[in-house]
Amino acid sequence: MPWIRRTVTPERRRKFALFAAFLVPIGLLHAFVLAEICIGIVDVLFLIETIRTGAWRGFAKPWFIVAMIWWLWLLICSLPLPALGLHGAGWYMSFAFALVIIRFLMFALALQIWLLTTAKLRNYLWIVIALSCVWIGLETWQQYLTGHNIFGDRRWGDGALTGPFWKPRAGDLYGHLLFVALVPVADWLLARQSRVAGAAAFGLIIIGAVTAVLIGQRMGTAYALLGGLAAAACLPRLRLPVLAAGIAAGLVLLATPIISPPTHAKLIGETTVNMSDFSHSPYGELFARAATMGFASPITGYGYNAFRVDCENPKFDAGVPRFHIPPSSVAENACNLHPHNYYLQAFEEAGFLGLILFSLMNALFLLPLLRSFFKTRNTYVVALFTGVLTYAWPIASTDAFPTLYEPGWFFLLLGLGLAFV
Repeated sequence: MPWIRRTVTPERRRKFALFAAFLVPIGLLHAFVLAEICIGIVDVLFLIETIRTGAWRGFAKPWFIVAMIWWLWLLICSLPLPALGLHGAGWYMSFAFALVIIRFLMFALALQIWLLTTAKLRNYLWIVIALSCVWIGLETWQQYLTGHNIFGDRRWGDGALTGPFWKPRAGDLYGHLLFVALVPVADWLLARQSRVAGAAAFGLIIIGAVTAVLIGQRMGTAYALLGGLAAAACLPRLRLPVLAAGIAAGLVLLATPIISPPTHAKLIGETTVNMSDFSHSPYGELFARAATMGFASPITGYGYNAFRVDCENPKFDAGVPRFHIPPSSVAENACNLHPHNYYLQAFEEAGFLGLILFSLMNALFLLPLLRSFFKTRNTYVVALFTGVLTYAWPIASTDAFPTLYEPGWFFLLLGLGLAFV
């Protein structure tokens, strides 16, 4: 209808998509349904605009091409067609779930080439993300000091502080976002060459690192460390503050038997037990099981969600002796909803080709950010590089990929970072 065409103009569609994109961090914090709806809105409006203008050249980004090839291969591997050697873990649990992964890829591309086309918009979205990190940090301290967060939730049963959440989500997410939030502010303060500004920069980074330790989740602390090292490697001004923060965090860790015994039990006690015999720890069992599944079907894997559906099959008990992968046992927690590592997940779901494509995809996420920084010296690019790196880093215990729970933040950071390129 003509009146609809006059009312729903391209500019209004873009503004509505921007509004939806800025709601995504809020949804990822406290309302996953809202985040899903907003990502869907952005994707649909982006496709409408692309079809209207015929501007398909933006889809030729190297990262997007490789990501689409990885996605299509995962779809093929997820087809439930045993006669063709494809083991898809059930139509709905495998192929259908793999099919909608494209929403994340499209969302990141839409942010990069359509929505975040001005420095002002990019800075505004960074502010929303930075405030999300501040919110997690403030609620962590409230829970630590008062015993509960703003919603009345207390520490988790294993001693971890939950921040603004009811369960232990704060640690990993805070570790991913910490230097995304800190780098531009700290570098700006240090550039003032003022004692007060310099002290503020040191204080922010030290408080951020100490908070990561107090939360009491191992990977969150490791992500914060990795982000700090990456930021310091790129920005010489940050090296001394990051070193000071590392020392302060180490001293707090040593003091946890007194100031936070649950944190000590989680970060020191449990980690020591797991690493003393990693192959028989819960994580070792999970990793061995996923590797065994991958080697059992090295060409096509077992399809998306295969670990959730097929893990308990006894044929995966024996390990892979020729590669020194030990046996695993369902009774020893070898099975879970996912294998807790993105790269092992890529391998057991789509074989060696899936692993290669997934690895290349992550490399192409990171390389443009690094090239852009060395060309422009933009501190926002460094900040977002630290966030993308902490997700793409292969030596980690992770959530499933890609889901909203945490990887939703990954694609948000990725799209914003690539928009600076």
